[in-house]
Amino acid sequence: MAGVINDRKAEQNIPHTLACRVLGVSESWFYKWRDSPVTAREVRRGRLADAIRQIFQESGGTYGSPKI
Repeated sequence: MAGVINDRKAEQNIPHTLACRVLGVSESWFYKWRDSPVTAREVRRGRLADAIRQIFQESGGTYGSPKI
């Protein structure tokens, strides 16, 4: 949910305060999420996603999940 709030600010210039109020979350929760350091799990998942994208692109977009 915090990612959605952050994306709305970046893409559509919707203030964090308004997005938090509409979604029913506290601003303090959002700022805590935003300022937290990246975890080792997030780093691993990012690397995995990059590797999958690369394999898919190298296959010309023909490989599906079973082959990747």
